Amino acid sequence: MATTHGKTSDQDATFQSDKKVIIASSLGTVFEWYDFYLYGLLATYISAQFFSGVNETTGFILALGAFAAGFAVRPFGALVFGRIGDLVGRKNTFLVTMGIMGLSTFAVGLLPSYTSIGVAAPLMLVFLRLLQGLALGGEYGGAATYVAEHAPQNRRGLYTSFIQTTATLGLFAALLVVIGLRYLLGEEAFAAWGWRLPFIISIVLLGVSLWIRLQLAESPAFQRMKDEGKTSKAPLTEAFARWGNLKIVLIALFGAAMGQAVVWYTGQFYALFFLEKMLKVDGATTNVLMAVALALGTPFFVIFGWLSDKIGRKPIIMTGCALAALTYFPLFGALTQAANPALAAAQAASPITVVSHDADCSVQFDPVGRNKFDSKSCDIAKSFLAKNGVNYTNVEAPANTIAQVRIGNQTFTAPDPAKVTGEARKAAIAAYQGELKTAIAAAGYAPKYDPAGMNTPLVIAILFFMVLLVTAVYGPIAALLVELFPTNIRYTSMSLPYHIGNGWFGGFLPTTAFAMVAATGDIYYGLWYPVVLAIVTLVLGLLFLPETFKRDINA
Repeated sequence: MATTHGKTSDQDATFQSDKKVIIASSLGTVFEWYDFYLYGLLATYISAQFFSGVNETTGFILALGAFAAGFAVRPFGALVFGRIGDLVGRKNTFLVTMGIMGLSTFAVGLLPSYTSIGVAAPLMLVFLRLLQGLALGGEYGGAATYVAEHAPQNRRGLYTSFIQTTATLGLFAALLVVIGLRYLLGEEAFAAWGWRLPFIISIVLLGVSLWIRLQLAESPAFQRMKDEGKTSKAPLTEAFARWGNLKIVLIALFGAAMGQAVVWYTGQFYALFFLEKMLKVDGATTNVLMAVALALGTPFFVIFGWLSDKIGRKPIIMTGCALAALTYFPLFGALTQAANPALAAAQAASPITVVSHDADCSVQFDPVGRNKFDSKSCDIAKSFLAKNGVNYTNVEAPANTIAQVRIGNQTFTAPDPAKVTGEARKAAIAAYQGELKTAIAAAGYAPKYDPAGMNTPLVIAILFFMVLLVTAVYGPIAALLVELFPTNIRYTSMSLPYHIGNGWFGGFLPTTAFAMVAATGDIYYGLWYPVVLAIVTLVLGLLFLPETFKRDINA
């Protein structure tokens, strides 16, 4: 009996220790994701504050570009901090990354606007986003590796799935803070200065996070390896200069992380932007709808993580990619019908076309903000439609044709810039845009959605299904990546494919997709980006990705 009692006490102590590891690692990572994703939620306000010197379409894309800048440097953060993590340990490394993230986020809330200091404002904003990206590049791999190295072999998917919830929980926390402040302050005050508060209060979260992380000890697998003198002397060389490991890194990137990333960012960010920018749903309502979908979907990270311990990581991730590729176009079409049925009806009854010579048209995006889109008739027509998020199709016309916009059975010919200059051109463009605005509204393309017309349960159901796909691809992937690589170079090896996948392929998704929409006029065209990449991952994953769920990671 004494022996049994002793075993039970040891098991209880181990369970309590594991629970502390999971909670401490997860809470700290939640706060980092909160910091990182505030920017995405507030992109519209940030565009107005820091990119007010350019036209509205370009400003929004530039704001998304600054959002993506944080993702661009995540792989470099993975290299820098992954190497440190494999050399000196998991715990101390993600304490440093947390400090960088928290202080950078706090500073965003204090930045002067474009009207105060001019171009220095967006430059400083981008610099802070770069610091955030570097920090996150080192954080995730450390947290996932740390938890996995504490987990029993048959529960590794379950344990690491709690780390997988942190990105969504961080987004959910950011949504709740933004929704609460909007409600308390009112839209006018929030737009003027209240948007800064979510960034500023993150300094409190930083203090709590650091205190939590300081309670942790080093991971047992790393500590044992360190005690035995088996740590890597050159993690980067071993991870990426030796073909045996580099091959696994490439398979992990293109056969898993790339597809996982585009499904994640489509389901949780692109859907958010699509509702607000394309379907004209107000930001507060959009945030609430997404928050409900996230609340319903988040438990499935743990469910799929647990399931991956039973049937494997690969089948769950590949199924998620396949379903995403098959359903995204019908899902977003259904989202339009449910969220803004008047817009869907207008698109069907009075489709808008632009008749022009393609070579005469510019892409409706100007990274330096100097193009006023008024030197070509095609640009005059398309810039107005792009600015207003109006869906249209292109009809090719002979060279030198003056562009026309057809709304139902009405035709509106754009001003010819060759015949009007200076103030006369401005007046002609203003008059033309006024005519288009009236005609578009008359055809049912309302500038804002009608809350009474929205099918709210259906919108939430569609968003929930997209979040469900996110949980399928994301829930098991931390365990998969940890299991692919040996302990002495694990932090470095797993971090790079994860952050290239999520930082580049995923992080650039909103910017790329909206630029594709602006270029073509088709509000659904940006979906080709996640669909194609999900298919590529599905094919490569099925062919080359090994199953890992029964591997001993301490060997």
